[in-house]
Amino acid sequence: MKFSTFAVVSVTTFSPTSAFTQGWCNQAAVTSRSSPLHVSIGLGPDKEQNDDVKELVPGVDYEVPDHESYRTSRRSKLDEQCDKWFESLMGGEDGVLGPLVEDARSILTTPVPLVNEEELPRDHEEWTPYVSPKLPWTPLTPSFGLEQFGLPIPRRNAETWRHFDVAGMVEQDYSGNTQDLGKDIELSDDDVASYQKKLEEQGGWLADDMCQARLVYINGRFAPQLSKSNQLAMNLHDLDTASDEVKEWLGRLTDGFSDQLVAPVPVGDNMYWDSYKKLSGPDHAIGEPTSQFAINTQQGTACFVALNTMKTGAVACVQVPKDHESESETVLPILVVNAVTKDAGGASGSEGVAMHPRCIVVAEENSKASFVQSCVDLDSDAEYKPKMYNGVTQMFVKQGAKLTHSFLEESGGRVVPGVEKGDDELKEGEASPRELEAARAELKDTHLETFDVHLLGDDANYEGTLMSVGGSGRVRIAHSVSLLQPGTHAKINGFSLCGGAQRSDCKTNIHHIAQGTSSEQMQKNMIGGRATGAFRGRIRVEQSAQQTDSAQLSRTVLLSDKSRAWAVPSLEIIADDVQC
Repeated sequence: MKFSTFAVVSVTTFSPTSAFTQGWCNQAAVTSRSSPLHVSIGLGPDKEQNDDVKELVPGVDYEVPDHESYRTSRRSKLDEQCDKWFESLMGGEDGVLGPLVEDARSILTTPVPLVNEEELPRDHEEWTPYVSPKLPWTPLTPSFGLEQFGLPIPRRNAETWRHFDVAGMVEQDYSGNTQDLGKDIELSDDDVASYQKKLEEQGGWLADDMCQARLVYINGRFAPQLSKSNQLAMNLHDLDTASDEVKEWLGRLTDGFSDQLVAPVPVGDNMYWDSYKKLSGPDHAIGEPTSQFAINTQQGTACFVALNTMKTGAVACVQVPKDHESESETVLPILVVNAVTKDAGGASGSEGVAMHPRCIVVAEENSKASFVQSCVDLDSDAEYKPKMYNGVTQMFVKQGAKLTHSFLEESGGRVVPGVEKGDDELKEGEASPRELEAARAELKDTHLETFDVHLLGDDANYEGTLMSVGGSGRVRIAHSVSLLQPGTHAKINGFSLCGGAQRSDCKTNIHHIAQGTSSEQMQKNMIGGRATGAFRGRIRVEQSAQQTDSAQLSRTVLLSDKSRAWAVPSLEIIADDVQC
């Protein structure tokens, strides 16, 4: 059956009689006549009247606003609480990264300048029509999240934090620090045997003959008696023992706040792109990372990476030499374990503790390596303290290298089953699972994990498998992969299991920048109880990334009718010869 619809509309057209044509103050006195479509058609100013233009004088024709007085005018009470909470995390003892600490602090504490957008001349090489200047008498305000700090701070209504429990996170105090930050932890023989047994029970241990190297950290402090250090993997107590390359990369920020790409991207004969904010030219570039447009595409990790740089007490450094195991079919793993006790090593009297583990991996040309990370609980008799785990891992894969990466997060205890039951479903005398879950101490914990991967050599290969099965109240994993050279390939597998009253968030960003790159992604989630799980997968293909081949698949199983899931796939394609 076919349906036809007819409508009668009318048009109104305007004939301008006078106008201002300079600045942003175009005004016109118009007469109108009716036409059948009721559409307003602007015909522009009459040419013969352009000589009557009056240039507005600041302070005379309009009042110049005090922009700084409006800097925080858009903050809500929760926004103010977010900024105070983050400021409390910056206090206390600094980490071990020397001058990088001051660099990170300077970036965080320097407010962004309040600058109006300007349209460039049409003959300028970076001219674009996509600018939104404000009128000169309009107050300028920073993007949301940048009212007080130089990097975006979490906001409940921000796109990247929309489905996360921001309010619950900032209500919890994590201002305490691990005692003896930056010092190795000394263990007795009995402690070594006890901790090794507990790690074996938790699945966070590989014997010496089962791994090439092993680095163990307890509450962010290096445990040399439990570790197997060598030229492949070692702990950095300070920057003096690091190479210049590693020093430079440790100072990088995510989300485009380190503008220079790790490696220049070829875009033609003797032509390269090396600026993140200018990728794909003026009409399609992300632009300044502090703009609201750019922030809406980010993962929201830059402030926490800078915080980690300021506060980390140890750095696990994995450097795989050139041609290492290149001919081997099977490669023994390099293991990095982060174990967490109930009190997180915090000082007595502190309400909550923040930890900032750091790891950097460099795979040299034509090398092959298997890198395994594990985050587990380490039972102790200490009094429980709320914990925030802010882990950052950076990986750099060079020409022809192949890096296999596995990550398992199982800290935070275990959730209480059956919380989806209503009171009328409980048996007589049965304790309420909802009340038991609400009283569970680990529900106050927050686990944040950032992975930043760069494939910076031709035919570099990265395969990552991330699994989150822990019981922390809030879990957020952000995984970013940049394919910077032709022939690079990335494969990402993810699995998230959450239940009880947990809030879990998984974010991925696969950035195709060079020509002839490929990627594939598989994300699976299982959500039970009254938990909420979210997945946001972003793939961006720049104009230079012709012949890109990319695939993404996400599957979620809801185990109860009280659980909730959010899936937000995002595909941004600038190139015109791709398969996605």
